[in-house]
Amino acid sequence: MRKKQLRPKNNEAKRQNRLGYAFLSVWLIGFLIFTIFPLFYTLFLSFNTVNFTVHGWEIAFNGIENYVVALLRNQEFTPALVAFIGMAALYVPVIVVVSFILALFLNQKIKGRAFFRTIYFLPVIVLSGTVMLQLMDVGGTQLSGVEELFIYKIIANYSREFALVIARLFNNFSIILWFTGIPIVLYINGLQKINRQLFEAAQIDGATAWQILWKITLPIVRPVGLIVTIFTIVHIGTFPINPVSSLVQDSIFNTIGGLGLASAYAWIYNVVILVMIGIAYLLFKEKREKTKQQLHKRQAQQRAKLQRYQQREMKKRKVNKKQTTEGRYGH
Repeated sequence: MRKKQLRPKNNEAKRQNRLGYAFLSVWLIGFLIFTIFPLFYTLFLSFNTVNFTVHGWEIAFNGIENYVVALLRNQEFTPALVAFIGMAALYVPVIVVVSFILALFLNQKIKGRAFFRTIYFLPVIVLSGTVMLQLMDVGGTQLSGVEELFIYKIIANYSREFALVIARLFNNFSIILWFTGIPIVLYINGLQKINRQLFEAAQIDGATAWQILWKITLPIVRPVGLIVTIFTIVHIGTFPINPVSSLVQDSIFNTIGGLGLASAYAWIYNVVILVMIGIAYLLFKEKREKTKQQLHKRQAQQRAKLQRYQQREMKKRKVNKKQTTEGRYGH
C-alpha cells in the first residue's frame, strides 16, 4: 500500500525533472555550440598556423610558436597586457569601494531613494559600450583641469606617481561611475538581507556606526564583495577600453599571424584574467574563513543580548503597569 501511494509522487517528480531539463536543454545546446565549442576550438587554433588562401583556410600545426611570438617577439602584445593589468589593478579596487559606499547611502531610508537608485543605474541601461567609446573619443568622460587644482599640486610635491594616479582616476571617473551600476545593485541586495536585530543589539551594546560598519556590515557583505570583484574584472576584461581586447580583434585578419596568433593572444589574456580572479578569490576566502566562526559567535551573542534587553523591557513595563494600577485603585 505504501509503495502504491509513493508511485504517483515519484512519477510527478520525474515529470517535473523532465520538464526542467527540457527547458534547460535550449540554453545548454546554445552554450555548447556558441561557447564551449569556440572556446576549445580557439585553443586548437592557437597551436596552429592559420592562413586564408584561394582554397580556403589552411591549418598547419606549429606547436607553441604562436605563444613565443606573442610573449617574446611581438612588440605590442606584452606592453598591452601589462597596461591592462595596471588598469585593472587601479580600477577594480576603486570600483568595488565606490560602489559599496554608494550602496550604503542608497540603502538608507531617505526621501526619493528610488529616484536616486534609478539615477545611478540608468547610465548602465542607456549607455552601451559603443556609446561610451564615442564619448571617450570626444573627451566627454574626462574632467579637465585636475592638474591645475591646488590639492593636486600639493600631492605632486610629495609624490609625483601618486598624483598621476589620482589624475588618471579623475580623468576617467565617469567611466568608473558607469562600471558601478550593477555592483551597486548587488551590494544593496546584500545589505537588505542583513538581520536588523544585529544592528539593534550592537546599538544597545553602545557600538558606534563606524564599529557597526566594520564589525557587522563588512563581514556579512564580504561574499557579495567577492562577486562584485569577479564581475568587475570580467567586465573590464571584455570592455573595449583595454588595449588587449582591441589588439586581439585587429589580429584576427592579420596576414602575418592570423587566427592562430589571435587565438594565442586570447588564451594568454584569458589566463591572466583567471589568475586575477583567483587572487581575488583567495583574498576574500582567507578573510571570510578567518571571520566565519567569529561572525556566527558574535551574531549569537548579539541576538542573546537583544533578547535579554527585550525581556528586561517587558518586565519594566509590567512593573510600571502594576504600580500604576496599584496607585489608582490601591490607595
